[in-house]
Amino acid sequence: GNLNMTLKERIAAELETPDTTPAPLTDATSAELAEAIALFLDHKRGRDIKIIPMAGKTDICDFMVLATGTSNTHVNTLGGEVEYEMNRRGIDPLHTEGRDGNTWMVLDYAHIMVHVFTRENREFYNLDKLYGDN
Repeated sequence: GNLNMTLKERIAAELETPDTTPAPLTDATSAELAEAIALFLDHKRGRDIKIIPMAGKTDICDFMVLATGTSNTHVNTLGGEVEYEMNRRGIDPLHTEGRDGNTWMVLDYAHIMVHVFTRENREFYNLDKLYGDN
Protein backbone atom coordinates (compact mmCIF):
# COMPACT_ATOMS: atom_id res chain seq x y z
CA GLY A 1 0.00 0.00 0.00
CA ASN A 2 0.91 3.61 -0.48
CA LEU A 3 2.35 4.98 2.76
CA ASN A 4 1.32 8.52 1.78
CA MET A 5 -2.34 7.62 1.66
CA THR A 6 -4.42 9.11 4.42
CA LEU A 7 -6.36 6.74 6.65
CA LYS A 8 -9.54 7.97 4.98
CA GLU A 9 -8.20 7.18 1.49
CA ARG A 10 -6.92 3.79 2.57
CA ILE A 11 -10.23 2.73 4.11
CA ALA A 12 -12.20 4.07 1.14
CA ALA A 13 -9.99 1.96 -1.16
CA GLU A 14 -10.41 -1.11 1.10
CA LEU A 15 -14.20 -0.73 1.07
CA GLU A 16 -14.11 -0.64 -2.75
CA THR A 17 -12.26 -3.98 -2.78
CA PRO A 18 -13.94 -6.12 -0.10
CA ASP A 19 -12.06 -9.26 -1.20
CA THR A 20 -8.69 -7.90 -0.10
CA THR A 21 -7.53 -8.13 3.51
CA PRO A 22 -7.62 -4.65 5.05
CA ALA A 23 -4.71 -3.22 7.02
CA PRO A 24 -5.19 -3.61 10.79
CA LEU A 25 -6.23 -0.64 12.91
CA THR A 26 -4.76 -2.06 16.12
CA ASP A 27 -2.19 0.79 16.30
CA ALA A 28 -4.62 3.54 15.35
CA THR A 29 -5.30 6.50 17.64
CA SER A 30 -8.78 7.08 19.09
CA ALA A 31 -9.29 9.89 16.57
CA GLU A 32 -8.36 7.58 13.68
CA LEU A 33 -10.67 4.84 14.95
CA ALA A 34 -13.54 7.33 15.22
CA GLU A 35 -12.86 8.46 11.66
CA ALA A 36 -12.75 4.85 10.44
CA ILE A 37 -16.07 4.07 12.15
CA ALA A 38 -17.64 7.15 10.52
CA LEU A 39 -16.46 5.85 7.12
CA PHE A 40 -17.95 2.41 7.77
CA LEU A 41 -21.28 4.02 8.73
CA ASP A 42 -21.20 6.20 5.62
CA HIS A 43 -20.47 3.15 3.45
CA LYS A 44 -23.86 1.70 4.48
CA ARG A 45 -25.59 5.07 4.05
CA GLY A 46 -25.81 6.11 7.68
CA ARG A 47 -27.34 9.58 7.97
CA ASP A 48 -26.13 12.65 9.85
CA ILE A 49 -22.90 11.00 11.01
CA LYS A 50 -21.16 13.00 13.69
CA ILE A 51 -17.91 12.55 15.62
CA ILE A 52 -18.03 14.35 18.96
CA PRO A 53 -14.76 14.79 20.92
CA MET A 54 -15.45 13.95 24.57
CA ALA A 55 -12.26 15.23 26.21
CA GLY A 56 -13.18 17.35 29.20
CA LYS A 57 -16.83 16.28 29.00
CA THR A 58 -16.65 12.75 30.34
CA ASP A 59 -14.13 10.06 31.28
CA ILE A 60 -16.25 7.38 29.62
CA CYS A 61 -14.61 7.72 26.21
CA ASP A 62 -12.50 9.97 23.95
CA PHE A 63 -15.00 10.20 21.10
CA MET A 64 -18.64 9.52 20.50
CA VAL A 65 -19.75 8.60 16.98
CA LEU A 66 -23.44 9.13 16.21
CA ALA A 67 -25.40 8.04 13.16
CA THR A 68 -29.03 7.79 12.15
CA GLY A 69 -30.62 4.81 10.43
CA THR A 70 -33.80 5.06 8.34
CA SER A 71 -35.46 2.05 10.02
CA ASN A 72 -34.84 -0.59 12.71
CA THR A 73 -33.39 -2.82 9.99
CA HIS A 74 -31.04 -0.06 8.82
CA VAL A 75 -29.94 0.62 12.43
CA ASN A 76 -29.08 -3.10 12.72
CA THR A 77 -27.25 -3.04 9.38
CA LEU A 78 -25.18 -0.03 10.40
CA GLY A 79 -24.22 -1.51 13.77
CA GLY A 80 -23.38 -4.82 12.11
CA GLU A 81 -21.24 -3.11 9.49
CA VAL A 82 -19.16 -1.30 12.10
CA GLU A 83 -18.67 -4.52 14.04
CA TYR A 84 -17.75 -6.49 10.89
CA GLU A 85 -15.34 -3.93 9.43
CA MET A 86 -13.64 -3.26 12.78
CA ASN A 87 -13.30 -7.01 13.38
CA ARG A 88 -11.64 -7.41 9.96
CA ARG A 89 -9.11 -4.82 11.16
CA GLY A 90 -8.35 -6.59 14.44
CA ILE A 91 -10.67 -4.72 16.81
CA ASP A 92 -13.73 -6.06 18.61
CA PRO A 93 -16.12 -4.11 20.84
CA LEU A 94 -16.02 -4.63 24.59
CA HIS A 95 -19.77 -4.64 24.57
CA THR A 96 -22.69 -4.12 22.18
CA GLU A 97 -26.36 -3.76 22.84
CA GLY A 98 -29.53 -3.13 20.94
CA ARG A 99 -32.10 -1.13 22.85
CA ASP A 100 -35.76 -0.25 22.36
CA GLY A 101 -36.40 -2.99 19.81
CA ASN A 102 -33.19 -2.11 18.01
CA THR A 103 -34.17 1.48 17.35
CA TRP A 104 -30.95 2.30 19.21
CA MET A 105 -27.72 0.33 18.99
CA VAL A 106 -24.63 0.96 21.11
CA LEU A 107 -21.14 -0.37 20.38
CA ASP A 108 -18.51 0.20 23.04
CA TYR A 109 -14.94 0.32 21.69
CA ALA A 110 -13.47 1.56 25.02
CA HIS A 111 -12.20 4.92 23.76
CA ILE A 112 -15.06 5.28 21.28
CA MET A 113 -18.77 4.86 21.91
CA VAL A 114 -20.85 4.34 18.79
CA HIS A 115 -24.57 5.14 18.88
CA VAL A 116 -26.81 4.31 15.94
CA PHE A 117 -30.46 5.23 16.22
CA THR A 118 -33.64 5.88 14.32
CA ARG A 119 -34.33 9.60 13.82
CA GLU A 120 -37.05 9.63 16.48
CA ASN A 121 -34.76 8.10 19.09
CA ARG A 122 -31.85 10.33 18.17
CA GLU A 123 -34.04 13.39 18.66
CA PHE A 124 -35.53 11.99 21.85
CA TYR A 125 -32.22 11.13 23.55
CA ASN A 126 -30.53 14.20 22.05
CA LEU A 127 -26.93 13.15 22.71
CA ASP A 128 -25.89 15.69 20.05
CA LYS A 129 -27.06 18.52 22.29
CA LEU A 130 -26.01 16.84 25.53
CA TYR A 131 -22.38 16.35 24.44
CA GLY A 132 -22.05 18.59 21.41
CA ASP A 133 -20.76 22.13 21.36
CA ASN A 134 -24.09 23.91 21.74
